[in-house]
Amino acid sequence: MSELREEVRARYAAAAVAVSEGAVADDCCGPQAVEVDENFGSTLYAADDRATLPAEAVAASLGCGNPTAVAELREGERVLDLGSGGGIDVLLSARRVGPTGKAYGLDMTDEMLALALANAAKAGATNVEFLKGTIEAVPLPADTIDVVISNCVINLSTDKPAVFAETFRVLAPGGRIGVSDVVANDDLTAERRAERGSYVGCIAGALSFAEYRRDLAAAGFTDIEITPTHQVADGMHSAIVRAAKPTSARQIPVPVAEATSGSCC
Repeated sequence: MSELREEVRARYAAAAVAVSEGAVADDCCGPQAVEVDENFGSTLYAADDRATLPAEAVAASLGCGNPTAVAELREGERVLDLGSGGGIDVLLSARRVGPTGKAYGLDMTDEMLALALANAAKAGATNVEFLKGTIEAVPLPADTIDVVISNCVINLSTDKPAVFAETFRVLAPGGRIGVSDVVANDDLTAERRAERGSYVGCIAGALSFAEYRRDLAAAGFTDIEITPTHQVADGMHSAIVRAAKPTSARQIPVPVAEATSGSCC
C-alpha cells in the first residue's frame, strides 16, 4: 500500500470512527458532522434528502457535491458509487432506482464499510450492496453497471487513468458517469495545486480540466462535460463531470484478480 493511499485510508477510517462513536456518546442530538468546511459535506444535499437518511450517513458525508442530483437516475438502473464512504449516495441512489434497480458502494476502508452497512440497515434499504476494494480495481464484471457516480474521491487516487479504465470496463454500452470532483484551472501546475491544500484534503491530487478530459477520452469516453459549481480553493473548483460509454463499445470480461490494483478512499 502506498504512503499516500495509507494517509487517505487513515483519514477516512478516523472519520467513520468519529461518526460512530459520536452517535453512541450523544444519543439525544445525534452524531456531529465530520466536515466543517462549507465547500464540503452534507450541506451540499437538499434538506429533504438529508431528512430521509440515517443521521450517521449524513454526518459522514465528506464530498464536494451531490452526484445523485446530476446523474439523472432512472427506475431499474444499476448504479455504482466509487468511494462510497458512509453510504449517503448509495442510499439516495437506491431510492431513485427503486426495487427493480440496485446501488453498489465500493470502498477500501473497513470502518467506512461497517458504517455504511449499519446505515443501510437503519434505512431499511434492500437493493444495496457494499463491496470492499479500490477504485482502480473494481470487483465487478465488465458491462454490468448503467451509471457510475462518485463524490470527491477520484482526485484522491494516485492512478487516475486506471480509475477511468475500470469505470469504462464495468459500464454497460451506453452507460454513463455523473461524478462530483475537485478540478483545477488549466494554468495551475501540480506544485501550485499542492500549495493550495493537501492530497488527503482533496486538493493537491486534483486533475486540471484539460487533464480530466484527456484521461476520460483516453479511456474511451465520449460526450464529456465538466461544469464547475463552486470554488474550493484559489483556482480550484468542485465540478460536475459527465461522460458516456459509446453504445457500440464491447468489453471482454476479465477475472477480477487480473485487474490493476491501486488506491481509493
